[in-house]
Amino acid sequence: MFHVRRALRTLLTPLVAGLALITLPATAAHAASTLTNGGFEADGAGTATPADWSEYGDTGASYTESGGHSGSYRLTQWSSSAYKVETYQYLSGLADGNYRLTAWVRSSGGQKSAYMALRNCGGSEQRTDLPVSTSGWIRIVVPVAVTNNQCTISINSDANAGNWINVDDLTFTSGTSGLTIKGADISSLAKSEALGGVYRSGSGATGDAPAILKSAGMNYARLKVWVNPADGYNNRTRVLAMAKRIKAQGMRLLVDFHYSDTWADPGTQTKPAAWAGHSYSRLKTDVYNHTYDVLNALKAQGTTADMVQIGNEINGGILWSEGSTDHWSQLAGLLNSGYTAAKAVSSSTVVALHLAKGGDKSGTEWWFDNAVANGVKFDAIGLSYYGYWHGPLSDFQSTIDDAASRYGKPVFVAETAYPFRLDSKDALTNQIDTTGELVNGYPATTAGQAAWLRDVLNIVEAVPNGRGLGVFYWEATWTAVTGNGWDPTDPSSGNGWENQALFDYDNKATPAMNWFSHR
Repeated sequence: MFHVRRALRTLLTPLVAGLALITLPATAAHAASTLTNGGFEADGAGTATPADWSEYGDTGASYTESGGHSGSYRLTQWSSSAYKVETYQYLSGLADGNYRLTAWVRSSGGQKSAYMALRNCGGSEQRTDLPVSTSGWIRIVVPVAVTNNQCTISINSDANAGNWINVDDLTFTSGTSGLTIKGADISSLAKSEALGGVYRSGSGATGDAPAILKSAGMNYARLKVWVNPADGYNNRTRVLAMAKRIKAQGMRLLVDFHYSDTWADPGTQTKPAAWAGHSYSRLKTDVYNHTYDVLNALKAQGTTADMVQIGNEINGGILWSEGSTDHWSQLAGLLNSGYTAAKAVSSSTVVALHLAKGGDKSGTEWWFDNAVANGVKFDAIGLSYYGYWHGPLSDFQSTIDDAASRYGKPVFVAETAYPFRLDSKDALTNQIDTTGELVNGYPATTAGQAAWLRDVLNIVEAVPNGRGLGVFYWEATWTAVTGNGWDPTDPSSGNGWENQALFDYDNKATPAMNWFSHR
């Protein structure tokens, strides 16, 4: 628990709990052209109103205390009863232009809202919600365009009794942020539709799934490609057809090569049957030819891939055993065959390498250090991050930040997801189906799913030096449709993932989809 129940709070007279916070007047208590006391170090612990800051609402619920992110102290908002409070600093005399507020935060979760905001800056208010993190600090950013020479920096809680936030090390500097990728994997869609799958907007209107996703703000789609899958889906022909629909919506395309006839992931990298028994030298040719063939066919029909993954979740390598991480020089040769083929089709296509375990900083370093040492070529780094498997959000931020800086490459989340309920719609038990498997502070509800996607987006946006590209949600359209199960060799196999799709059990878009419109 990150608050101290101090006697001082009993001496402070808060305003009525639940009082609505309002837009601040231009004549706030503090006015300067730079943010001051952003580390809350000026007063020590027990200060109700930190130096250079002002407060509004239930002021007894906001105070400084020991335990800062980098220094000795931090700002905490907490009360034993429900409260609504704002701690703010008004800046004037600013040069118009783009600015970024950066802050390190922790939060218990459970609030009606807890966020950082930039307001009265000349345009619409910009805000970033605080992710739930009860131990590790998480860095968030809020960008804004100042057009009237002033701006108010605002820290807000509308909280239930016992909810708390910690905030520290705020900076307000020139710069901007945002995400170029707001995407989803929709590899399941063609088969779903062929078997009767239906998709509806949030209002319940039946429609075209890519159009529904696009209208919610999605600008990128991801499609996996298998070599010769048993069910005839997710192969070259199907990818070409779906690519036309994606591009027709004005969206960009990521092609995810599995180099297998079925799922490839950290535990399985099985060669396609047609490549079984091939020598390492022949496998390099297989990778080049297959990659070139698919991408060149996409280009020929006017749907050039914007990004390509050379392998899927390749922590253990590809095309086992020749391309496993037990044989790094051979793995490097295979990956470079894919890279070369992709660039031969389109030099502007971004070539990414994709690992799972997005909270594993040391494992990610080990893999990419070896890749670099062996001359592997790549343009971007993709990580899968599922919080119920891969550790807390703070570990994810450490991993993705480190990857961006250590290798000087842009980074993105190739896969993330979260359940909006726990029960199954088909006969197969869901991958996540008990409360004990959930991430603390994120319930298996539509609101919990939305908060998860929001907070992952926020962390990627905060990657330093603008290297956070964005997020792909996995697997947005994989609803429970008989015959569209996980096993391409078994039409009766169930899904196991329908409770994490972006369409609910009535086939309606879940609220999480609206986060595709994230700035």
